[in-house]
Amino acid sequence: MVMANQSLLLKSIFIFFLLPCLSRSCPEYQKQALLQFKSSVLAMNPSFHTLDSWNSSSSSCCLWDMVTCSSPSNSTSTSSVVIALHLSHLSAQLMPSNLLAPLFFIRSLRVLDLSQNSINGQIPALGLGNLSNLVHLDLSSNWFNGSIPPQLFLLRHLQYLDLGSNSLEGCLSPKVGSLQHLRMLNLSSNRLSEELLEEIGNLTKLQQLSLGSNKFSNGIPSSISYLRELEELDLGNNSLSMEIPSDIGNLSNLSSLSLGNNKLTSGIPPSMQKLNKLESLDLAGNFLTGEIPFWLFDFKDLHELYLEGNNLTWNDSMKIVPKCRLFGLSLRSSGLQGDIPEWISTQRNLLFLDLSKNQLHGPFPQWLTEFHFLSFLILSHNKLSGYLPTVFFPSSPLYILSLSHNNFSGELPENIGDAKVLRFLMLDRNNFFGPIPQSISQISKFVLLDLSRNRLSGNIFPVFDHQVHLLYADFSSNQFSGEVPTTFPPNIKTLALGSNKFSGALPSNLTKLRNLQRLELQDNNISGELHNCLLQLSYLRVLNLRNNSLQGSIPKTLSNLQNLRILDLSSNNLIGEIPIEFLNNLIGMIEAPLNRTSQISDFVAVISFPSRFSIVEYEVNELIVNWKKSKQGLSRHNIDIYFLLDLSNNQLSSEIPASLGALKALKMLNLSYNKLSGKIPASLGDLQIVEGLDLSHNKLSGPIPTSFTKLQQLTTLDVSNNKLTGRIPIGGQMNTMADQNFYANNSELCGFQIHVPCPEDIPPAPKLQEHDKKEEPWILLEAVGIGYPVGFLLTIGMISLAGYFNPSPPPNSRCRRHHPHRLIK
Repeated sequence: MVMANQSLLLKSIFIFFLLPCLSRSCPEYQKQALLQFKSSVLAMNPSFHTLDSWNSSSSSCCLWDMVTCSSPSNSTSTSSVVIALHLSHLSAQLMPSNLLAPLFFIRSLRVLDLSQNSINGQIPALGLGNLSNLVHLDLSSNWFNGSIPPQLFLLRHLQYLDLGSNSLEGCLSPKVGSLQHLRMLNLSSNRLSEELLEEIGNLTKLQQLSLGSNKFSNGIPSSISYLRELEELDLGNNSLSMEIPSDIGNLSNLSSLSLGNNKLTSGIPPSMQKLNKLESLDLAGNFLTGEIPFWLFDFKDLHELYLEGNNLTWNDSMKIVPKCRLFGLSLRSSGLQGDIPEWISTQRNLLFLDLSKNQLHGPFPQWLTEFHFLSFLILSHNKLSGYLPTVFFPSSPLYILSLSHNNFSGELPENIGDAKVLRFLMLDRNNFFGPIPQSISQISKFVLLDLSRNRLSGNIFPVFDHQVHLLYADFSSNQFSGEVPTTFPPNIKTLALGSNKFSGALPSNLTKLRNLQRLELQDNNISGELHNCLLQLSYLRVLNLRNNSLQGSIPKTLSNLQNLRILDLSSNNLIGEIPIEFLNNLIGMIEAPLNRTSQISDFVAVISFPSRFSIVEYEVNELIVNWKKSKQGLSRHNIDIYFLLDLSNNQLSSEIPASLGALKALKMLNLSYNKLSGKIPASLGDLQIVEGLDLSHNKLSGPIPTSFTKLQQLTTLDVSNNKLTGRIPIGGQMNTMADQNFYANNSELCGFQIHVPCPEDIPPAPKLQEHDKKEEPWILLEAVGIGYPVGFLLTIGMISLAGYFNPSPPPNSRCRRHHPHRLIK
């Protein structure tokens, strides 16, 4: 009976309110304007069907989808005008902003929503300026660029203005203060810059102000404290500096305050204690100092608190009895010490908890296993120890579990697979041992699994179902043995198995992992030849087989891996020549792609949700490479920027192929410790962005090519221990390549870089004039003629003088000893 009455009531409402609307008609010029807009959109996208209800045969545009008309002025009138267009989500195809021109003839519009489209170009200034009756304007989530046109600030009736998530640039005009009826202003996620103006304080009716994710700088204007009706304030992700305004506590209606990821300094102002309606507070990622005030936990309505990434300290002696009921808490890098604070055990509604990068120690608390809503638990980079409790995993709502960089030990719980919704599991850099639980393969929604740098062992890996979403798996730096496992789902993109004890040949069924982009098998004992199992992994960007026992030659068919950016085959037993065919098809190394976004960034997108608390970015382990004479790590941000080819420490022979010079995207080329001979090809001078070039310990001969002077980014060059000759080239970066060790044991090299002059640089001995040569015999004879008689006369004279001063003694006299104090008689 009740249901029947409700049905009758709904029918009555429909008849009373909606039937009059069916008879309403809009002005013909407005109808034609809308049809012209539709025609322009169809011209860009013929398959467009969203506006199918817009047709000329319809008597009134008031009956069309996404169109709202005004009510008739009286009961007898049937005329209406279009007052609202809800045109969001029209098309994903790019549309130029000039397509909007017909809409600007409908000057009766009060609501215009064009959000979530792909409109690009500048915001139509003159057109929007004509819509003087606008109350609600939403252009968010498009591709508008340029500056915010001043005409928008003349729309005095505006209450709602959303320009967020575009590509707008420039500064915010002081005229923004004239929009005194505004209740919502969203300019977030653009490229707006310079300082926030004091005129913001004129918008005293604002309830929501979102200016986050721009490039605003300097301080937060003090006038912001005039916005007494403000409920949401987002200034996060800018470059704002100086202190948080001391009178920010005057915004007594604030429920959400986001100032995170700026450059704010000093402490948390005490006036914030007056914000007793606060539900969400984000101060993360600044330079705030001082103690974390205890009164933050007295806000009864507080649900989210994010203080990570500052220089704040935690007073361990402070006894807290929270009045809040948090579902998001981050105290990362907040100076926590000792056990995990006991007061957190009262927050049973927590969904997100991040206590990473502190000095916490002790076991995994039992009370934490009783948090039945906890989806994000991040305790990494601490000193926690002990075993993982098995009761933690059954029916767990865990989405992310990060316990990396701790001292946990023991075997992994066999029931870990009971966490059915787990997406991200990071247990790396602990002391876990034993096998991998087979149940882990039952987690069908897995995206990332990192068990690296533990003491895990065994030769049997879990067999993952094809439906598992696992994209990244890192088992490196453990003690796994046996053959290289291939029991992973076909969608996996990164597989890291390096620094274990795997042996045997490369498995032929590697081909089923057809979506692999990064394969790391370095530092194992893999033997055999490089065979065709790798050739079908056409998406490979990184292939690291360094330091194994691979034999045979480099197959020419390796050229099928056209997307390779990093290839490391060093420290194996490869022989033969470097195949020219292999080099010619390495398209990924010939020209760097315009889009250099790392594929690993997909992990951030997977776990990004509308609410702030669920955005977590996992640090993927670095790729270790031989870089400029030492082992260094490449972060995920650099993997698509630094292109490397390392064939060093093998037994490769013959000449260096000239086609190597075509790999113009290379940042590092290492061919050292081989048996390569012949001349260094001049084409290597075409590697214009190469930073490291190592050709040492080979049998190369001839000169260093003068084309090396074109290598403007070269910072390391090693050609030592070869048979090179001639002058070291002069010019460009070659003038800075002056480490003599990098030229050593090339006995016929010369140049200022090694302080060895070249033969052509040594000045010849001075030559005598012709007339001097003719006079030389006469001068010599004259000297001999004069010398003999003069010498004879001088000798006779000296003998005579000696006899005069020393007369001979009498014949019978004895020689006496001379006494210096006696006189001779």
